[in-house]
Amino acid sequence: MIKLLVGLGNPGPEYEDTRHNAGFWWLEAAARELHAHLQPERSYFGRCARVSVDGRPLWLLEPTTFMNRSGQAVGALARFFKIAPEEILVAHDELDLPPGEMKLKKGGGHAGHNGLRDIHAQLGSADYWRLRIGIGHPGVKSEVVHWVLKKPSPEQRDALQQAIERSLRALPDLLADRMDKATALIHTSKPPRPKPPRPEATEKQAPPATPPT
Repeated sequence: MIKLLVGLGNPGPEYEDTRHNAGFWWLEAAARELHAHLQPERSYFGRCARVSVDGRPLWLLEPTTFMNRSGQAVGALARFFKIAPEEILVAHDELDLPPGEMKLKKGGGHAGHNGLRDIHAQLGSADYWRLRIGIGHPGVKSEVVHWVLKKPSPEQRDALQQAIERSLRALPDLLADRMDKATALIHTSKPPRPKPPRPEATEKQAPPATPPT
């Protein structure tokens, strides 16, 4: 059973709308769905909420340690409440998926994501669930840092918000340990493909005039 939902991002208004904060966006949407109110908790280095789901406690956590120290918050809360890695779901931005797509997986590497890297180190395990929120890739590795700390275009932000809203349909299954069903819902919930443009009607052209001789 999932006992802790985590959303990754950077604190502060200058980062609020950047791609790296997609995990925050998802957690805040989940909190609204669960009628949870995130409040600062110094002991857990973040904003937290606790709700009851089917009679059992569920924690929500938004680390305010900056991305590369996310594990400090996750580790502190998980250790205190004896939450195992496999009972944790971390929502984070994912370069390898386009905006509007999301994937659910358990375990695996951190793929260079500094938030996941620190969570690995603090938990001593990679065996937690990840909700990967597509933000797209700039196409050049050297541009990645600038890309994740920049605001998405309005079209990309709309795609991200719609994906987050669609993913919430899987929240009851995620929290009831119906992971196969949750995975199917999240993976098949993709944005509609844009229709190809209609070919423009071409006007009939008159035959070229005979050149003078």
